[in-house]
Amino acid sequence: MDSTSILYGLGIIIAGGIVLLYAGLIFWSPPPIVTLKSEKFYLSNASPTKPRQLTRLDEPSTVDLTIVVPAYNETERLPEMMATTLKHLCSAGIKGKRTFEILIVDDGSSDGTSATALKIAKKYPDCDIKVVTLEHNVGKGGAVRHGMLHSGGGRLLMADADGASRIEDLENLWKSMDLIAPKNAPGVVVGSRAHLVKSEAVVKRSFLRNVLMYGLHTILRLVGVGHIRDTQCGFKLFSRSAAQQIFPAQHLPTWIFDVELLLLAKQLRIPVAEVPIEWHEVAGSKLNVVTASVQMLRDLLIVRANHLLGRWSASPVKSKSE
Repeated sequence: MDSTSILYGLGIIIAGGIVLLYAGLIFWSPPPIVTLKSEKFYLSNASPTKPRQLTRLDEPSTVDLTIVVPAYNETERLPEMMATTLKHLCSAGIKGKRTFEILIVDDGSSDGTSATALKIAKKYPDCDIKVVTLEHNVGKGGAVRHGMLHSGGGRLLMADADGASRIEDLENLWKSMDLIAPKNAPGVVVGSRAHLVKSEAVVKRSFLRNVLMYGLHTILRLVGVGHIRDTQCGFKLFSRSAAQQIFPAQHLPTWIFDVELLLLAKQLRIPVAEVPIEWHEVAGSKLNVVTASVQMLRDLLIVRANHLLGRWSASPVKSKSE
């Protein structure tokens, strides 16, 4: 066999390998997240049985702040989180400072989370609490995306239903946003627990969770967001103009979606600030650390490959609110 035949054979093998890898990427990449007709409406204390249409993100803002709360089987933890959140937002020093709405996105729960959320809304009739029920469980990333795409806030905060992040730290995120994104410019402020790495709150976490945390940090440096010390904290603030560019381009519905959001912000050259917050672990997490580790690695590789190949991308858009 001459050298030409060998090179030809190697070329075929390499080409075949590339085709297989690309086919695998397409196979493993999640399908587009589809919004069903019923999911474009919400219930509230003012309209507990007759659905009303949600605001769209591409429309001008209607309030100063939207808090998006993804909730999957959260009947036990949601009431306390909401009580703490509303206590702060309605406190003497904050009330009247900004208008707000809270959008609870029930991610296809089976324990009556939507009913619990409506009971909470009835308990606080002077607060604008909207309840959206997704017909199927799509994952935390999908629930957050849905809430963000249907928010009316000039700024949008994602906050976990467990209340692990201290709501009072919103004020520090707000001040940071004023600095990096004045006059409604694009900006993202990330609540960070990085300063707690050596603290009792993290040291007392399970061995597997800490292994997952350190492994994630290593991989994040490889995929391009190593400059953010804590990508996974569920307490992030977006300006409306930043959200309008980032969330329509989000593909991952799984729990690692935060990394994709930060990669998109980097691609769009949207400034990102990281602000230390107080945090404590709350019992009742639905994250399986073993399966989550495998899913994490797969999804990060999928995100990075799709961005490198140009299959997934985001383009700056002109906001209607500008």
